[in-house]
Amino acid sequence: MRRKVINRNIVGKDIEFNSEKVGKFINYVMERGQKETARKIVYDAFEIIKDKALATKEATIADALEIFETALKNTGPLTEVRSRRVGGANYQIPREVRPERRVFLSMKWIIDSARDGKGKPMAKKLADEIILASKNEGKAVKKREDTHKMAEANKAFAHFAW
Repeated sequence: MRRKVINRNIVGKDIEFNSEKVGKFINYVMERGQKETARKIVYDAFEIIKDKALATKEATIADALEIFETALKNTGPLTEVRSRRVGGANYQIPREVRPERRVFLSMKWIIDSARDGKGKPMAKKLADEIILASKNEGKAVKKREDTHKMAEANKAFAHFAW
């Protein structure tokens, strides 16, 4: 069994929302060390989310953050499969996902599905994907459902879990 990691890097809170999750999200969006560009993309996406929420009802900045939190919660997987070699055969063993990994996978799937879209600015694609994820729709939610289906299909091998 792996030992507990004692000193994890703690990501600083972001400037605008004072939230560690948004700070971590900015770091995941960042490519080639261009943090200011990533920050602009994320804040523009939150602005688009706020504008779209304002069109439907009275919205504030906190509503955009609330939609983001809901999207993370809706796309985070509860179980996943891990490969394990037993007696010369590889088995896909369903495992419960740790909370830190759940947040990581959720953010990664949202960003990846936003990057897949072509022809629009990244901030708009990211905002659209976050809004869809908060409504339990979109590619990131489908990815979570596929992961759950795979774990359900391999439940017979759960007794191989270590």
